[in-house]
Amino acid sequence: MLGSVRYALARSSTLKQRSFGRFYAAQKSCLSSLVFVETKGSGFDEGALNAITAARKISGPVVAVVAGSEADVVAKAIAKIEGVSKVVVAKDAAYDHALPETTATLLKALQEKEGATHIFAPHTAAGKNVMPRLAALLDSQQISDVISVESEDTFMRPVYAGNAIATVQSSDQIRVVTVRTTAFPAATASGSASAAEEAAPAVDAQALSKWIKEDMAKSDRPDLATAKRVVSGGRAVKSAEGFQIIYDLADKLGAGVGASRAAVDAGYCDNSLQVGQTGRIVAPELYIGIGISGAIQHLAGMKDSKVIVAINKDADAPIFQIADYGLVGDLFTIVPELIEKI
Repeated sequence: MLGSVRYALARSSTLKQRSFGRFYAAQKSCLSSLVFVETKGSGFDEGALNAITAARKISGPVVAVVAGSEADVVAKAIAKIEGVSKVVVAKDAAYDHALPETTATLLKALQEKEGATHIFAPHTAAGKNVMPRLAALLDSQQISDVISVESEDTFMRPVYAGNAIATVQSSDQIRVVTVRTTAFPAATASGSASAAEEAAPAVDAQALSKWIKEDMAKSDRPDLATAKRVVSGGRAVKSAEGFQIIYDLADKLGAGVGASRAAVDAGYCDNSLQVGQTGRIVAPELYIGIGISGAIQHLAGMKDSKVIVAINKDADAPIFQIADYGLVGDLFTIVPELIEKI
């Protein structure tokens, strides 16, 4: 009798395990992701390629959402990206410039139509503008600036200016996620056939804001966010004229130009060059910091660079603690020598 009871309990436990396994497998099979692609005329923000890589870490199809007056042109390029199963195209000038009211409403409608469990966007100005509103519409808590996708409900993100890494587990049915682009490699074009394209449903979205204009600093140098080499200057260059030495070295190296917040606040250069927690996050192959002490806010924006070179006359400057190579001395002596020898 006792043996029969033990057998019955063991069989019951095995059946429960199998049922849970089938339930978990069914849950996994229902996973799917939307990726928001910000259009810029007939081009797009390349941060979407990093977001696609993050979305592919979730089991299930990846649907790219392309919206704007030239969305059909952008969609053809996105359809060739490896891992994209479908591209939803919303060709409408109302979605130009990714205004949050219209774009978030579109993404919500597509989430309901596609049954997506995850919605990804790069942690760019547009992503930080659109995704919080979308999260509110979906009654979900946004998970921001993710650097690792551990599972369908668990993510890692930096906190305290990158001095600690938080592991976040979400219990929401729909996860709204922005990803740090430097933490994920960019998805590449596939040699196989393009993904299917589909028109987005009509959405009645009231535009509560109006696009006026955008003032962009134009430069022939590599874009700071994607440059393989970056040369940054700090307050120690002393003036806007002194900052020219940073441009000269960058041009010799074919590098992008960055700056510390102190240099930007002092008016030495445009604020679009600011690197740090409140500026651009970069992770180039080579980062040269000139006259930058290494405040925690600046380090948060560049410490993932592959090789870091620091030039500063203060041997105790915090930037030397994370630098691979350091030169202690007057930047107005060292940098001209570098330029001459390159």
